[in-house]
Amino acid sequence: METKSASLNHRLLDLALPVRTGLGLAAGAGFLGGLLVIAQAGALSQVIDRVFLGGQGLSQVAPLLELMVGIIFGRALLSFLGDGLAGSAAIQIKTGLRELLFRHIFDLGPAFTQSQTSGDLAARAIQGVEALEAYFGQYLPQVILAAVIPLSILVVVFPMDLLSGVVLLLTAPLIPLFMYLIGSYAEGLTRRQFSSLSRMSAVFLDTLQGLAALKALNQSLGRVEKIRQASEDYRAATLGVLRITFLSALVLELVGTISTAVVAVEVGLRLLYGQLNFGQAFFILVIAPEFYQPLRQLGLRFHAATAGISAARAIFEVLDRQKPAPLKPEKTKPQENPVLAHPLLPTEELGLTFEGVTYQYPDRETEALNGVTFSIPAGQLTALAGASGSGKSTLAQLILRFIEPQAGDIRVNGRGLESIPIQEWRRLVSWVPQQPVLFQGSLGSNIQLARPGASEAEIRRAASLAGLDDFIQSLPESYATRVGERAGRLSGGQVQRLALARAFLKDAPLLILDEPAANLDFETGAQLQAAIQLLCQGRTVLLIAHQLQSLTSAGQIVVLEKGQVVERGSHPALMEQGGIYARLYQQGGWLV
Repeated sequence: METKSASLNHRLLDLALPVRTGLGLAAGAGFLGGLLVIAQAGALSQVIDRVFLGGQGLSQVAPLLELMVGIIFGRALLSFLGDGLAGSAAIQIKTGLRELLFRHIFDLGPAFTQSQTSGDLAARAIQGVEALEAYFGQYLPQVILAAVIPLSILVVVFPMDLLSGVVLLLTAPLIPLFMYLIGSYAEGLTRRQFSSLSRMSAVFLDTLQGLAALKALNQSLGRVEKIRQASEDYRAATLGVLRITFLSALVLELVGTISTAVVAVEVGLRLLYGQLNFGQAFFILVIAPEFYQPLRQLGLRFHAATAGISAARAIFEVLDRQKPAPLKPEKTKPQENPVLAHPLLPTEELGLTFEGVTYQYPDRETEALNGVTFSIPAGQLTALAGASGSGKSTLAQLILRFIEPQAGDIRVNGRGLESIPIQEWRRLVSWVPQQPVLFQGSLGSNIQLARPGASEAEIRRAASLAGLDDFIQSLPESYATRVGERAGRLSGGQVQRLALARAFLKDAPLLILDEPAANLDFETGAQLQAAIQLLCQGRTVLLIAHQLQSLTSAGQIVVLEKGQVVERGSHPALMEQGGIYARLYQQGGWLV
């Protein structure tokens, strides 16, 4: 456990390296403020000594009073600068870490995000990163101050009074000791609190996204109970953390107060017996609370930082996730072979060949694909059929380069798919999923996403080919109409037409269809099929089938079962064989 915590702290310190100058200046400002504390205590003790024992007047101690006013303003300025520099550095670290996290999630792709809840990822990227502000903006600078300010005070006190210096030196470690003992227990509670927050976020977001379905199925009350339970778990975890935080604050204050009292008693007794002069005694009494103050602050900020440490552990769990390494030997890199690296032309008809392709997801015991071999002829429609979990979606993800085969080869017009730069390849592929994703913005910008440089006329033409232009034109703001992520203004059929409009606009030679009309009513589905047929003309098409009746016109049907190709051929040929495809077709034609 300690090794893991040390490793985590090292990684957090690595994040702070780019802003080490800012954090160093913040710590330097705090150190200068600590020196001013010593100077202020010295000036105050001199004023009291001269006025009450020396009988001096205001004019005689005025320079010292002016010095004290200057010191007070200097401390305030240094405190403001230190907090500002530390806060600015923390913001830079948070921004960089959040960008790194998002980039890594994008690199992992849908193969990773499909196994995660969006609420949990959002909690890590938002609340998790925000929780690190206390660690970098408060805790790290305070660690330095807790070391240098007490040490500076000891350097001044030891020559002045050896016994008081020894008392301060011996009592100082008590505060970090109690901080460590209590903090070790609090860290586990904080980790539980962040896990409860992630779970509550996931449950709440999933509930909001499925609210319509819950109402339709009359399951709202049951879901309310799940939200209540998740909220109760988070409340209990938060109260547990607060309980330990308040307890530790009490203990640290008590230790600091008792230590200060010990110094006061020994100084008072020696002052009473004439073993210490008043000026020295008063200086030590004034400086003693300031000696323990940085240590107390460290203890308090440590508990604020534990939330950031727990969040960092969850964030690094995502950053440590890697794509599955291919099982086959690494091929020649594209840049080392100019022939293979040459990108395909957009007008070139694409044919794909799968040769013994195997893939296994990291969190599953069985292979999603096992030695799959078949071809997708150029310019034809090839359909994938098979029950849920047979490997259809995995094949589509391999073609889209979301994941890479762990064994076998995928070849495009005879050349290895891995030899084509990934951005060049995705420029040649259009994907129309069964549940298209819309983004916050206008209808026009959502279509333009397929080709960012497209003109307004090209966007309108793509929408017209998809059968969506008339509807958009009927809206008050036309293509500038705003839509949200959940497409509240659009029906299911209109969302699918928008996805088809993207494919028309991109005009790629390879098209992957996750049967867009599968979940629509008969009339809407029939209208959408006309647009799909138009889109498929002149392209190589891979159709992931959910309804076998839509495959009768496919040039080739590939039937998958448990990650293997078990049948292949046209609809009439497969029906004549009387195998798996024929049995599924006769049972109703739906693949679940």
